[in-house]
Amino acid sequence: MNYVGSCLCGKVAFEVEGEFESFYLCHCERCRKDTGSAHAANLFSSTANLRWLSGENLVKTFNFNNTGHIKSFCAECGSALPNIQMDGKLLVLPAGSLDCDAPIPPTAHIFVSRKANWDKGMEMLPTFEELPE
Repeated sequence: MNYVGSCLCGKVAFEVEGEFESFYLCHCERCRKDTGSAHAANLFSSTANLRWLSGENLVKTFNFNNTGHIKSFCAECGSALPNIQMDGKLLVLPAGSLDCDAPIPPTAHIFVSRKANWDKGMEMLPTFEELPE
């Protein structure tokens, strides 16, 4: 299958050809800091191919203290973008960067022992279709 995605400003676009093996929601401190949210939502593939359609020169990659905690993003708008890790063996794709539905449902929550203290009982909160008044 082919999937397309882009950054928020639209200057970076990409295509992924192939399938994903997993889709993890990671609650570790680094992913929470990366996203500014309760967890990161990343798709993983050891076989898919990434091709930049536009804006490859705007893609910046940050490897936290050379630990392998890697984040790629658009230098213009800051949106999370896919990257290749583990010496070219693993494609990591932020689910929110896709311009289509995610091809698989989340596989698992990971690093739940590191969940933010406010990330509990969220399913019980009121829901709104848009910004509440």
